[in-house]
Amino acid sequence: MDRLSNTVRPYAWGSTTAIPALLGTAPTGEPQAEMWMGAHPGAPSRVTRPAKDTTTRPTTATTTPLTELPLTEVIAADPEGELGAATVARFGPRLPFLLKLLAAGAPLSLQVHPDLDQARRGYADEEARGVPIDAPHRTYKDTNHKPELICALTPFDGLCGFRGPGEAADAMEALGVDSLKPYVDLLRAHPEEAALREVLTAILGADPAEMAETVAEAAAAAERLGGAHAPYARIAHHYPGDPGVLAAMLLNHVRLQPGEALFLGAGVPHAYLDGLGVEIMANSDNVLRCGLTPKHIDIPELLSIVRFEATEPGVLRPEASPSGEERYETPADEFALSRYTLASGAAPAELTAPTPQILLCTAGTVRVGELDLTPGQSVYVPAAEAVEAAGPGTLFRATVAA
Repeated sequence: MDRLSNTVRPYAWGSTTAIPALLGTAPTGEPQAEMWMGAHPGAPSRVTRPAKDTTTRPTTATTTPLTELPLTEVIAADPEGELGAATVARFGPRLPFLLKLLAAGAPLSLQVHPDLDQARRGYADEEARGVPIDAPHRTYKDTNHKPELICALTPFDGLCGFRGPGEAADAMEALGVDSLKPYVDLLRAHPEEAALREVLTAILGADPAEMAETVAEAAAAAERLGGAHAPYARIAHHYPGDPGVLAAMLLNHVRLQPGEALFLGAGVPHAYLDGLGVEIMANSDNVLRCGLTPKHIDIPELLSIVRFEATEPGVLRPEASPSGEERYETPADEFALSRYTLASGAAPAELTAPTPQILLCTAGTVRVGELDLTPGQSVYVPAAEAVEAAGPGTLFRATVAA
């Protein structure tokens, strides 16, 4: 196994304190939004291996000079040895998931992810039209879907899926803003799918100057009302005049407690608002945005993939097993996330698996093999490598779904 050296991404919405507090380091004053663990080409984790030999892991007997290598390079040198033959057969010669620490200090963009067929179709279409892969108006960066799971480490606020049109109409009507009345009427007058589609389309397609005025009035009213309207006032504070503030009022507001999680499948609009969590996702960059962002919004494509149906946000809680593993069950093939709460003096947990793993400590001190992990530290374990973990501490285990 290899201790990971990971990159922290300084996105503007990131908390300045949450990740440093977990790591036990001093804040820099700059946002620290995400720490990436895995083999995403944009910021791969790094491991230490003997120079010019990516397939040999260092031991106490190693005398060859060591060098730090990106995990992408290590996997490319021996895909089956690192990932296992079954993982390569299913997903190709790449780690199919990305694990993150995510620390939101301000709301992220409202977004939706495509399913596999939509991603493949969209990518092929943009390739055929010659849209550069790095163009700001490019929607599909790859051919993969992006199911994801967020597990709260602290109280964590988010938006997930549409609420009932009547409930959304009540929330808007309570603001007492005249320019919202057409949206309220649409939400009350049409069947569920048509109502949600028409209102989101109208919000995103409205005149920007008129929308900015409506959002300002709505935000002031939400601040006066407080209570259930308080999250929208806070969103508007970070994104003044953005139509996504009104789009957010169509969605369920969810507050996770530590250990609870949300699974975000294809077509489900969502946004994270505040808190620290462990996030795992399929290794893809395909995101369609629908507000709370200065980035490009492809309205026609967005409307073609959004699931316009009211849903209850399914809050997940880990399911315990006799082995002590607490697993978050999802339909994703690319990843599985579980948690171990390891007591002092208890027998080590057996973690050997036929698939690659990333193990992340979030509390206490966990001994994994010969390595001690403190909060925020992680290791990469190649497929089939024997590994045990002992506490006291909390360990998250990311691997490929069976």
